Amino acid sequence: MRFFAVICALALCLSCADRDRSQSDRKNSDYHVAAYIWPSCHDDPVGREVLWGEGHGEWEIIKRGTPRFDGHYQPRRPLWGYEHDDDPEVMERWIDAAADHGVNVFVFDWYWYDGGPFLEGCLNDGFLKARNRDRMQFYVMWANHTVKRNYWNCHRYGDDESVLWSGSVDEENFRKVVDRVIGQYFSEPNYFKIDGRPVFSVFSLDELIASFDGDLERARKGMEYFREKTREAGFPDLCLQIMTFGADAATAERAKAIGVDCTTQYGWATTRREDYLQWAAEGTEATEAMADAFGVPHFPSVSVGWDDTPRFPAKGKADVVHHNVTPQAFAAALQRAKEYCDARPDQPKIITIYAFNEWVEGAYLLPDMRYGFGYLEAVRDVLDGKYDRYKE
Repeated sequence: MRFFAVICALALCLSCADRDRSQSDRKNSDYHVAAYIWPSCHDDPVGREVLWGEGHGEWEIIKRGTPRFDGHYQPRRPLWGYEHDDDPEVMERWIDAAADHGVNVFVFDWYWYDGGPFLEGCLNDGFLKARNRDRMQFYVMWANHTVKRNYWNCHRYGDDESVLWSGSVDEENFRKVVDRVIGQYFSEPNYFKIDGRPVFSVFSLDELIASFDGDLERARKGMEYFREKTREAGFPDLCLQIMTFGADAATAERAKAIGVDCTTQYGWATTRREDYLQWAAEGTEATEAMADAFGVPHFPSVSVGWDDTPRFPAKGKADVVHHNVTPQAFAAALQRAKEYCDARPDQPKIITIYAFNEWVEGAYLLPDMRYGFGYLEAVRDVLDGKYDRYKE
């Protein structure tokens, strides 16, 4: 009898958990909170050859973090340990933690270097094989930036700033990118769409145009090719998104020329400050200035933090956002982004967050040994209209 009671109690707990989970998913459905995934912490064959030779991806660098000043939180310590992001069981835990707290879209950094993909394992082997993947939508952000040898591993390359990979591609490779993205991802039922159009994000407008030798007309035709292929695959059209790093008229004109549909940011596109509150204030002001600059919907982005010292032994206190870096301060910034969305009812309520797991740059929502689930709880509370509890 006692065993039966225990089983009944356990079943009731599981039922309540499922009910609470479904209510959480439904309650926050008006907002799309999209967190960036940096997919570097697994044993990628190319990464092992040229960057991280120990078989654990960028954990090799993250574990080497050292304090550069009193109170500097290094190395960063994940609550769940140094897990590989291409493991479906790891991704299942990430998906549940995110969805339970209102994050409902993952944006995967996606790379194409030297004629082939790089770091796809996190998405292909981790996320897409997770049993609970239907709880989370996703889209890809082509991180088409040029990489110098010492940027991702100065421990191996020292001061060598020669180019390891170029962010631009030739037109043949551009077509390969188009075919791969449409074929592998757009057809997935949980791929994120706006008005039925699969969202494809691009990090660097400059590198994208450089892929067509800087010729705007050729770049426009390239984007039209992408759109045609997307329509041929059965979708209404492509939704082309770019990352913005300012609101200058020249950039806006180039974006318009190639047919950009919407913009956002990879965190705040402003000078990083030692004080998070100052950085957040300036970043929020810059976001609002960009609202109308491109003539298309602009979605606000919120940064969790910044500390890339594990990559650069010479960096110190002035290079780190270290003051007022708390879930409470993040909640205030997220509340501003939410209000930005609420003030624009004519566009989707989309907020991007930098980032979900950028351990090497000190920007992550995932629980760690310092704040536990504090940042994820801040997302949940702000979306649930409970920001007042964070006010002093």
